[in-house]
Amino acid sequence: MKAELVRKCIHILIALVPGLAAMNLSHTALLLMGGILFYTWAEGMRFVGFSTPFISSVTKAVLRKREQDCFALGPVTLGLGALLVLLLFPPKAAAIAIYVLAFGDSAATLVGKFFGRIRPAFLAGKSIEGSLTCFAASTLCGFLVCGDLKIALAAGIVSMVVEALPLGDFDNLLLPVATGLIVWIFTIL
Repeated sequence: MKAELVRKCIHILIALVPGLAAMNLSHTALLLMGGILFYTWAEGMRFVGFSTPFISSVTKAVLRKREQDCFALGPVTLGLGALLVLLLFPPKAAAIAIYVLAFGDSAATLVGKFFGRIRPAFLAGKSIEGSLTCFAASTLCGFLVCGDLKIALAAGIVSMVVEALPLGDFDNLLLPVATGLIVWIFTIL
């Protein structure tokens, strides 16, 4: 439980990206690329038995059981998801997508793991409670950024559907891209 809470606290840090991008998009993109490359190197070193100060100890503390004997891909896909939406979509759509990734996905995981009781087969182990939490948090993020309930609801619905898919760590890529795309489409309509 503690490891999952720490993991999601780290996950939520991606919410800093829209603010950094508003100051300088190029530098933020370079920072994300550098972070992805550095983590990939550090995790590769951990995977082959070498320890990198601080990074390896944090990674080991938050690994899920399925990640203990393989490369932990989550931070890479998290950084790539944020980078993709920054490069593909206008600032508001990118911000909503990244906030959904930070808060919607994190809230869904925490509620689903700790309070989720209704787990229908079509959700492949995920819970209705987690999915509804993703919808609520994502809709709130969308509304706080753009003030448009229609766009916020679209972001909430798309994020809930994508989060419910059995994508593993690849939800960090698909969730922000799908959300950014639907927000962008609703913005231009």
